[in-house]
Amino acid sequence: MEVIITTGRRKTSVSRTYLKEGSGQIICNGRDFKEYFPTSILQYTVQQALSIADSLGKYDITANLTGGGFKGQAEALSLGISRALVKIDPEIRPSLKIKGLMMRDPRMVERKKFGQKKARKRFQFSKR
Repeated sequence: MEVIITTGRRKTSVSRTYLKEGSGQIICNGRDFKEYFPTSILQYTVQQALSIADSLGKYDITANLTGGGFKGQAEALSLGISRALVKIDPEIRPSLKIKGLMMRDPRMVERKKFGQKKARKRFQFSKR
């Protein structure tokens, strides 16, 4: 089996995911994913697609993560893994889609507008 390359995005985070057959090792930016994502919630987010597809321990995953914070990077990696698994076996797509793992989350930070304090907050109005 050759290496399957996919991308995943969330907020400003981008994940380049490389998936190949192996022992189930997940490496993020040269470190083990349990070291890279210290909380159990983020580790669950990364492994969610693999557990739904019953593929835990079957594939080695290497990911290059850039931009954003830990949560955005974990969700970008999850999307990249989901896309790679669908390339291998298209029949698992409906089960991943039900859980919402095949959709790129479009929510981004709204930009700050000029003449205002933040994106929507305004400076205090003074009548006199």
